[in-house]
Amino acid sequence: MNNKIKESLFIAGLTLSVPVAADAVNKEQQMLATHIETHEELRAKKLLNSAVEHLIKNGATAVKDFNNKEEFIDNELYVFSLTLDGKFLASGGSSLVLVGDTVLDTFDMYGKYFFREMVQKAKRDGGGDVEYHWHNPTDRVASPKRTLFKRVGDIIVAVGYYPVRANAFQAKTLLDKATVELKENVKQALFKFNNLDGQYVDGDLYIFVVDTDSKEYLAHAISRSFVGQTYEDALDDSGEAAISKMLDVVKEKPEGEIDYIWINPITNRKETKHTYFRLVDHYLLGVGFYKPN
Repeated sequence: MNNKIKESLFIAGLTLSVPVAADAVNKEQQMLATHIETHEELRAKKLLNSAVEHLIKNGATAVKDFNNKEEFIDNELYVFSLTLDGKFLASGGSSLVLVGDTVLDTFDMYGKYFFREMVQKAKRDGGGDVEYHWHNPTDRVASPKRTLFKRVGDIIVAVGYYPVRANAFQAKTLLDKATVELKENVKQALFKFNNLDGQYVDGDLYIFVVDTDSKEYLAHAISRSFVGQTYEDALDDSGEAAISKMLDVVKEKPEGEIDYIWINPITNRKETKHTYFRLVDHYLLGVGFYKPN
């Protein structure tokens, strides 16, 4: 084949591939949900910042204060700390038994070496968060726990909390409430559904609405950029398939339920979501909850 023809085909291929790749990236970015700071997360951040300030002000020896001072315990929340080489220094909670141990080889019930991840992130980023399963004193089982941490010199200061997750009953209840609202006044209902601080956003629960005629999103408080776009334009392949499936179902029956992968606005991670949906006039109305790992 002529070299010029080869070159032309190569350039044409690049021209075609760039928009496709860019479109995929844009959709991925677009599907990043607005992070919702729960009451538990805000409490954990406040306690963590207080502990960090204490350590900066009083030096490394002040780490012992995390063991017993009331100011570093907030009901079920407590401060703990370890060194960058994994030596556990202090804790105001159940992990007090680890003080003096090197914990880099400690793993949760699923084999996750979460302390290693903490150390790696602290060295690289100066702080962050990590998720793992830990004994929850409220229900006496290993539950998903999220820990926030910051590096102060060679010490990692941390506070963990158990994210409150919605359940099936709460999702169904919110869907029923939204159905009544939508039937009474569509314009007013959509305004309420899109209000991030309103009654239709509760933790990781929120309402979404898709017009079955235009295929456009009319409501999505967590990802407001979706509103006004068709679901094909707004979503990646996985999300598009989920909405398509819901639309197919409501052609045959008034409501249904489905599992798919979606970003949890509380954890900012992709998780399995179970959504209940129904047809109200020509609107696909849905709300889902995230299943525990």
